[in-house]
Amino acid sequence: MKYIFCAVFSVAALCTFAPAQAQATRTWVSGVGDDANPCSRTAPCKTFAGAISKTAAGGEIDALDPGGFGGVTITKAITIDGGGQISSILVSGTNGITINAGAGDEVIIRNLSINGVGSGIDGIRFNSGKSLRLQNVRIDRFSANCVGIQPSNSGTKILVIDSALSNCGNGLFAGGAFGPKVTVERSRMVLNSAAAISADQSNTLVRLSNSTLVDNLIGLQILNNANIGSYSNNRLIGNGTDGAPTLTYSSR
Repeated sequence: MKYIFCAVFSVAALCTFAPAQAQATRTWVSGVGDDANPCSRTAPCKTFAGAISKTAAGGEIDALDPGGFGGVTITKAITIDGGGQISSILVSGTNGITINAGAGDEVIIRNLSINGVGSGIDGIRFNSGKSLRLQNVRIDRFSANCVGIQPSNSGTKILVIDSALSNCGNGLFAGGAFGPKVTVERSRMVLNSAAAISADQSNTLVRLSNSTLVDNLIGLQILNNANIGSYSNNRLIGNGTDGAPTLTYSSR
């Protein structure tokens, strides 16, 4: 988009064209920021929703301090990084992060705490995109799923690593006609009121390695010919029903 600036004289107007401000490849948020800012390091935005509109596709949003930065809908390839402190999303009655990205878009979420205060719906809701990587993410107290994956496109791959999904309905739900492929590494799913992992539909595959599933109503829930594959290094104990994987792998 271009803006037009005109100086009016007695006979004619002299107009110049100036381009709109380009989106930045890296932006910042702060608990004392303002969404009217350009989201630079010295003039950060206050929310992820404010920063994402000023961040180019494939870019990154970083948190400068341990603030609460609100829910956000992602429609493009992007990285959101909470940094070395505890940066958070706190929501009620809605999703923490909704991902409606393009079929070729890769999304990375890391170093975040996402809290639904008991009335949030999904901590992370993945509706479309090429891939999602969750790293060092803690999701807690959502009524439906800590992570809900039901993509509207094929070929989706999800990685959950070094994360904790607790006190939700399902810790992780993966399903739908397009069958996402999910890998869970070094993660904990504890005290979920339905299942730690629920896999639905025949094309869905969840692979589980070096993870702990304890004190959920169901450990592994398998629906409609989905598959859950487990390596021998997982801890699946103390659930109302532990469940059993459909595939086992000897080592990892």
